[in-house]
Amino acid sequence: MQLQTLGKGRFEEKWSQDKQLIEQTILNCISARRIFDENEKLLTQGEIVENLYLVDSGRVSMGVTARNGKTFLLGTLECEQQIFGEMEFFTGYRCQMNIIAVEPIEVAIIDTQKLQRCLLEQPRLSLYFASAIAIDYQDTIEILSLRLLYPITYNVAYDIYHQYLNDLPVDGFQKNYLEAERFATSDRVYRRAIKELESKGLIAKEKNGLRILNLEGLKVFIEE
Repeated sequence: MQLQTLGKGRFEEKWSQDKQLIEQTILNCISARRIFDENEKLLTQGEIVENLYLVDSGRVSMGVTARNGKTFLLGTLECEQQIFGEMEFFTGYRCQMNIIAVEPIEVAIIDTQKLQRCLLEQPRLSLYFASAIAIDYQDTIEILSLRLLYPITYNVAYDIYHQYLNDLPVDGFQKNYLEAERFATSDRVYRRAIKELESKGLIAKEKNGLRILNLEGLKVFIEE
């Protein structure tokens, strides 16, 4: 969840009014700070979550690995006062995803016992946690639904179009095999989807990434 208001949601106006209180409460619960190196895990899938983590800035990746070794990467996130571990804090479940530093980042460690006391003393603060978690949850379910219900070529086209619109909650990767894992598929299948979109004249693969050749055609392709 993002500590600052997202500019949307039922309680956005109240959240804006209480912004200083929310931020100060979190700051009061910080027990330590440390640097996480590139590729180091902030949170590990399957482990008990002892603390929450606040990342003011820097990029992280999020993903899940199944017992059969197959990996689904939700994507990368450019953090702006991002808190991780908040869902497990409320549920008590083990960590659901691997949260990994894409680059060296400074992380503030939030003491869960202090945070729990603060929320009990000021129950309205839980409202903002609930609002932020609900937004993250629905964004994640939307991504998972697309991956499950539509073919890989559609998913890639949808992602390219909405990356252009800059309205996706997470970003992608530069490396093909990581992009393939973001679509829960193999590198071979991902490359085949790219070639199909190229053959339709919708995109072009270039040294620095993918370029849209026919924006209107891409829009029609995902809306038809």
